Amino acid sequence: MNPKKLLADIGSYFIMLRGVFSRPTKASVLRDLILKEVDELVINSLGIVGFISFFVGGVVAIQTALNISNPLIPAYLVGFATRQSIILEFSPTFMAIIMAGKVGSAITSSIGSMRVTEQIDALEVMGINSLNYLVFPKIIALMFFPLVIGISMFIGIVGGWVAGVYGGFSTSDAFIQGLQSDFTPFHVTYAFIKTFVFSFILATVPSWQGYFMKGGALEVGKANTNSFVWTSVLIILMNYLITQMLLS
Repeated sequence: MNPKKLLADIGSYFIMLRGVFSRPTKASVLRDLILKEVDELVINSLGIVGFISFFVGGVVAIQTALNISNPLIPAYLVGFATRQSIILEFSPTFMAIIMAGKVGSAITSSIGSMRVTEQIDALEVMGINSLNYLVFPKIIALMFFPLVIGISMFIGIVGGWVAGVYGGFSTSDAFIQGLQSDFTPFHVTYAFIKTFVFSFILATVPSWQGYFMKGGALEVGKANTNSFVWTSVLIILMNYLITQMLLS
């Protein structure tokens, strides 16, 4: 990647953020926009999040059970490993990357289409701060995303219990013992801290790609690809930094 272009891209991102938090739109209008975005970006994601979490939790439990054939390894390790995997990494990090494809593409496409059809220019002509009008409601809506991640954690652990117990890999008592063993409440706090950071990235990076795109309908598809790449890279990078700061 051209370093000059990279710096220009990063500069445009921070210019966008400055515009988002200046000249706020009328509160009553923002309220309706935020409720609309909560429905589209958060509530509509519950189905796919629940489906993936349930089966991934089951896979984690089965794979753990199949790799602890040594009788010296305690049976409750299946529940322990499922809990740790779901809470620490799968639900906060990998669900965020999955949502970068679903939510991020929706955001980039909607704003990019408005750019192509000159609707953003029309907002500016009417004296509306288009960045605050379009991006700020998405940021606030995705601040509710940790609720989705909390549901993902619960469903993932339930999926692990179902797969472990009904698949004959563990007993219910052993699995529950593993869930309770050496539980560190801060791990949940750590997961939600990560999720808030990822939520901000999920809201702003796709918006940035859609807002500053140039060209026609073909470029909307390219902007979607760039949006997913940038969002995924930033989530993985921030995951490393946050883990280093909070758990090391």
